[in-house]
Amino acid sequence: MQDTSFAIHPGNKKQLKDTPYRDIGSFEAYEQNGSFIEIKCEQGYVNIVLYREDIIRVVMNPFQKPIMTSSFALITGPRDVFFQVQEERDHLYITSNNLKMMIQKSPLRINVFSIDDRLLVGESERGMGFNEQKEVICFKDMQENDHFYGFGEKTSFLDKRGEKMTMWNSDVYAPHNPEIDALYESIPYFMTLRDGNAHGIFFDNTYKTVFDMKSEQDCYSFWAEGGQIDYFVLAGPTPKDVLEQYTTLTGRMPIPPKWALGYHQSRYSYETEQEVRELAATFMEKGIPVDAIYLDIHYMDGYRVFTFDLERFPNPKQLISDLKKAGIKVVPIVDPGVKEDPEYQTYQEGIYGNHFCKYMDGAIYHGDVWPGNSAFPDFTKTKTREWWGEKHRFYTDLGIEGIWNDMNEPAVFNETKTMDVKVMHGNDGNPKTHREMHNVYGLLMGEATYNALKQQNKGNRPFLLTRAGYAGVQRYGAVWTGDNRSFWEHLAMALPMCMNLGISGVPFTGPDVGGFAHDSTGELLARWTQFGAFTPYFRNHSGLDTVRQEPWSFGETIENVVKKYIQLRYKWLPHLYTLFYKASETGIPVMRPLLIEYPNDPNTFNLSDQFLIGENVIIAPILSPTTNHRIVYLPEGNWYDYWTNKLYEGNAHIMAEASLDTLPIFVKEGSILSHGKYIRNTSESLEKMEIHIYKTENGSSKYRLYDDDGKTFEYENGAYLMKEFRCHFHSKTITINMEDLHSVYQPSWRTLEFHLHGVTEEIEVIFNEKKIEIDLDEQKGTAIFQASI
Repeated sequence: MQDTSFAIHPGNKKQLKDTPYRDIGSFEAYEQNGSFIEIKCEQGYVNIVLYREDIIRVVMNPFQKPIMTSSFALITGPRDVFFQVQEERDHLYITSNNLKMMIQKSPLRINVFSIDDRLLVGESERGMGFNEQKEVICFKDMQENDHFYGFGEKTSFLDKRGEKMTMWNSDVYAPHNPEIDALYESIPYFMTLRDGNAHGIFFDNTYKTVFDMKSEQDCYSFWAEGGQIDYFVLAGPTPKDVLEQYTTLTGRMPIPPKWALGYHQSRYSYETEQEVRELAATFMEKGIPVDAIYLDIHYMDGYRVFTFDLERFPNPKQLISDLKKAGIKVVPIVDPGVKEDPEYQTYQEGIYGNHFCKYMDGAIYHGDVWPGNSAFPDFTKTKTREWWGEKHRFYTDLGIEGIWNDMNEPAVFNETKTMDVKVMHGNDGNPKTHREMHNVYGLLMGEATYNALKQQNKGNRPFLLTRAGYAGVQRYGAVWTGDNRSFWEHLAMALPMCMNLGISGVPFTGPDVGGFAHDSTGELLARWTQFGAFTPYFRNHSGLDTVRQEPWSFGETIENVVKKYIQLRYKWLPHLYTLFYKASETGIPVMRPLLIEYPNDPNTFNLSDQFLIGENVIIAPILSPTTNHRIVYLPEGNWYDYWTNKLYEGNAHIMAEASLDTLPIFVKEGSILSHGKYIRNTSESLEKMEIHIYKTENGSSKYRLYDDDGKTFEYENGAYLMKEFRCHFHSKTITINMEDLHSVYQPSWRTLEFHLHGVTEEIEVIFNEKKIEIDLDEQKGTAIFQASI
């Protein structure tokens, strides 16, 4: 009855008392052991490691000397860093070239400063502590002008100040709303923005953790149900620096295959081979681009993974082959639950190979999921990950190159929604309870799946979509935001959710376009598709027994709008692909909150209803019904309307008109973008590349275009193209220089078509030191010329 008014009956109120924490106490002694500073305190131990000159690791264990092994999230160890230690009567000082630590001795309090004495993370009244339940906690001072971002996949607005958030991977089908603080992903990391400078904290603890930015005005805390305090301070000082530092620790995404960046169509479920064939044929007949069609659980034989129901799908190999010839990939769902069936080969192998999760007494844990009573692979064991990965030859031998991992929190149909926390994980000889390993279950399943696909895909890049994960999930897969609903509120909520995932090191993310549960409307689908065309991951997905929401489901008017923006996605693919390359190199996301580029502008600090693509393109979706206009904030500089070339002055809020077929898009003057053309999917080659240059009165800009074969890992061996375009604007002259920075890869396109925006009269254009004749359209404010590469 917790979903009725009975929940607030006065008799149900419990007297909640704060769990008493004991402070770590005062400093007693320290010892330097190589790159470690080991501190003995009255109530435990603290180790400090300079991981890099701009990254510090602090580990506190009140019960034993700190364990310094890394979690599954980390991919790198500490570097050799020069630092000095100075002990005084009341303080211990640790100084590197970038950071300073002032450690108060009595009681122990740790304060981290930049080298120019700017306080990053401070402790005053409270520091680190623990209680008799072996929970551990860390308090930090919170300043009045602190703003907090990241925390992975969380609902509500962009700035998380004033919120309390739990990290415990959870299957949440009930409507997502701001009260839900535990969803499918647990990324215990955040970035603080203060006075235009940024720093970060990564709390690397896999137990259930809580970040409390709500309960007090001058202090925040993060705590865990077990383990030890183990956190990294990332010094910044810019938001981009923090992202580079965090993803140095936890890894960056590989460049996805180009087909993964196209439009994907899904439903729970396309239930037969014939339905899938008719779906693909309709896309082709209507000229609507599509790169992937998904198979939900109904393709399987009784929901058994690594099977097909041969009545529903009599010839899966032929189906996959035929769709691949049309440029369409098939992506099947794979859940971790293995049906308890002694005649089922995967279950037999799991039993005989000792691959399933067990209790301490050796009994196999079984839980109820789609196939019924099921066992769950223990992905903490290397041999189990290898076994699970090898099972994917069932799919890759059919020609499948992408997998969708779902239910991998792991979700179980019981009161707790997950596995019994008393289950033990083998962890390669270092057994751990599920209470400790729960949050990394999806990450390890993703590792097993991605690595197997990489080995089995004959040199082609795999695609993995995952619902659950931990810090570092970006190394393996794209993340979608789970079972949202066809509500306008969920469309609006998707923007800050995706932006905070990007700040959390996960650049390849997006929601179910149109909403998964409930019934969409034509207008909602149109507006959501406009937004989805610019999310890094672009998939339309809907639930069983909801109205259909394929692009043509709501009549011709809506179909035309949806088609227009799916096509626009493909036109923007060269620029998006370049941004994905940058994300793979730096960790900086494709879809960005404005604060990343404008950290000194207070108007961006909680701007949750618009975002940037790259550095200089603002996307401002319509987020409410029967709305044909909206307020858009344009930061400093001048901004072009993408559709009309009208120029607006920045540092201002403007009213943007947006009929049903118009998504407000603004491009900053001086910008350079690359565009392709409308294609049926990414299997179709480009014949020319468009370079769009947005004129400014005076100044200069540059743009690096990246391209490779979009399929293989040959780019890692240098088989890619990098062209740099440099523009100088002066009065009525535009000088453009193009340089090949790297040209091992030979693209399909041989021609560049330059579009100069904001040109309303004759100008002189110099391209690679030669004067160029241009085709001027004064009414559109555009000049065009072509050049060979």
